[in-house]
Amino acid sequence: MTQIHVIHENAAWLAPLAAAFDRQTLPWREWFLDRGVFDLSRPPPEGVFYNRMSASSHTRDHRYAAELTAAVLAWLEQHGRRVVNGSRALDLEISKARQYAALEAVGIRTPGTVSSPARSCSSRRRANASPRISLS
Repeated sequence: MTQIHVIHENAAWLAPLAAAFDRQTLPWREWFLDRGVFDLSRPPPEGVFYNRMSASSHTRDHRYAAELTAAVLAWLEQHGRRVVNGSRALDLEISKARQYAALEAVGIRTPGTVSSPARSCSSRRRANASPRISLS
């Protein structure tokens, strides 16, 4: 049976999935990507890769988990591995603006949105920002 590789950075979210895999006696292993080193010049292992990376990883002190995951997903995809929730899904996960643009592109309306590059901007400064970017 094909090995399942679960890419994630949140052990609490992995527990129910791990239990389900174990109940089904499926062969799986975790790739906890809060930090690490990958030799991108070598091919990745065979199997199915299930990406569970979250845009909120930085709130759990995993500041570069999303960036590391993006590199790993590109490596997996370059080698033709089957990836569930691949690079495009991660890109949408980490960018509300790109999520809304993708939804709008297929006719799904989204709320009016103002984009701000930094938390340090006050809400008043964002409200008066120029140019104002609305995705709806």
